[in-house]
Amino acid sequence: MAKTRPVTLGSLTLGGGNPIWVQSMTNTPTEDAARTGAQIRALAEAGCDIVRVSVYNEACARAVRQLVDESPVPLVADIHFDHHLAILSAENGISKLRLNPGNVGGEANVRAVADCARAHHIPIRIGVNSGSVEKDILRKYGGVTAEGLVESALNHARMLERAGFEDIVLSMKASDVRLTIDTYELAAQRCDYPLHVGVTEAGLPGQGTIKSAIGIGALLARGIGDTIRVSLSGDPLPEARAAWDILEALGVRRRHGVQLIACPTCGRTRIDVPGIARRVEEELRDITVPLTVAVMGCVVNGPGEAREADVGMAGGDGVGALFVKGEPPVKVEGDLAGALIARVREIAARRMAEGQ
Repeated sequence: MAKTRPVTLGSLTLGGGNPIWVQSMTNTPTEDAARTGAQIRALAEAGCDIVRVSVYNEACARAVRQLVDESPVPLVADIHFDHHLAILSAENGISKLRLNPGNVGGEANVRAVADCARAHHIPIRIGVNSGSVEKDILRKYGGVTAEGLVESALNHARMLERAGFEDIVLSMKASDVRLTIDTYELAAQRCDYPLHVGVTEAGLPGQGTIKSAIGIGALLARGIGDTIRVSLSGDPLPEARAAWDILEALGVRRRHGVQLIACPTCGRTRIDVPGIARRVEEELRDITVPLTVAVMGCVVNGPGEAREADVGMAGGDGVGALFVKGEPPVKVEGDLAGALIARVREIAARRMAEGQ
């Protein structure tokens, strides 16, 4: 796919072939700056590059100043209907606005927001969902369709364009995975605005994570998407983890150095594969050197597959074979997970030293 145009978002550049940024949204009362600030910091620690906060009254807009000052990542103000809140958020240092120009009270208000955003050098994301498509577009297409979602988003974008504003990001989400994919594919053909990708209202962690992985993953594999949000009900922290799992599975970005491979186990399994894998994953989270680590449960396919990793363990009856790429296997007994972890740390330290 062709590169989208770049826009500046705080210290980040969105689009234009830059990294695909991970974002989520707080669900604390925004006017409670202490609680919301704590959640922003937790989301940043979990891997969010961008965090969005809902600004639904003047108290929220006033709290933006403190939130921005204390945030380790750029913040986005989510605005609906009241253009004054958008302007106040921009004046208080927000890095990006999320609003739809069609619902802020007419062309004069749109121009006022556009002028303010331009003066503060912040982009505007237009967010269209399957539940927010205008009635005339629904009638035109006989319901919610990819064509209608894209048309709605581009209509909003044209309102900003008429106000001389083009630092625009688009999102056109649906809760239906196939509709989401079709919509973003069509949008990528019709415009070069950066695209914020996600499956809206995906549900709870579990099924919602799977829906998000399919929808977001399919689009990223086609080169579509400049920033992503996994939308899950409840605590937003799992959204960041799921987003990174998607990016790392596709090889698009890596946050953790260790990429774990583990067999699904079968009747031939002779070691505690899930237990070893969980311990390896947890204890090696601090490793930043890119390494592939394998935990395999038997001697059938295990040795061959473990050998393809940088470091791998294949299990037998109470023993394991430790494989390091380019070296002969070593028999290991006792604490198999500990032996594997120690070898990974040794290799990571050596590679870091070599890199220096």
